[in-house]
Amino acid sequence: MDKQELGRRGEDAAAAYLERMGFTIIERNWRTKSGEIDIIALDEETLVLLEVKTRRSVRNGTPEEAVSPTKQKRLARLARAYVASTGAQPLNIRFDVIGIRILSEDRALLRHHRAAFDVA
Repeated sequence: MDKQELGRRGEDAAAAYLERMGFTIIERNWRTKSGEIDIIALDEETLVLLEVKTRRSVRNGTPEEAVSPTKQKRLARLARAYVASTGAQPLNIRFDVIGIRILSEDRALLRHHRAAFDVA
């Protein structure tokens, strides 16, 4: 499985998990020339922008650690662009991170970090 396939499978697993948890998926892989938001969802009245990171090992750190401060700032800019493009006026916006570590061909560990970071 190549890196793109690994990422797609991780995002599929994250979306299925979120739906089981009662989230409504609005967009997947929302893109602009500045970047991409993996999943945009509603958690009741909160607009949730999710970054999904999938890794085979933790040799270079956990999946969640890959969401650096630079990546967080980029996600904040993308969030503003998304809100502007839709005209939506969400009551709350939250940034979550889902880290997935592949344990075997049919097993993975999924960690959902709600409100993983705040941006100004």
